[in-house]
Amino acid sequence: MVEDYPLSVDDNGVNLKPEKMEREKLYHCIFKKKAILIFKDSQDVLNCYEIEQEDLVEKIKKCNNDDELELLFENYMKGQNLKN
Repeated sequence: MVEDYPLSVDDNGVNLKPEKMEREKLYHCIFKKKAILIFKDSQDVLNCYEIEQEDLVEKIKKCNNDDELELLFENYMKGQNLKN
């Protein structure tokens, strides 16, 4: 991850720097085989999501930028809607 990226991980968990986060932007990191997604909404409320599904975590690891990550989730959600 980039040095000024607002998320980092160490042995104790995920470290956040909310002051470096942009509103309405999705951030991610990997911690203990889980993808952690953090989103700062328009009211500066942080929303945190944890993904344990192994195949999805592997796909998230391969994303090189925010656009790829957003496209991955858009496609994932479309696929989930088709199954319902």
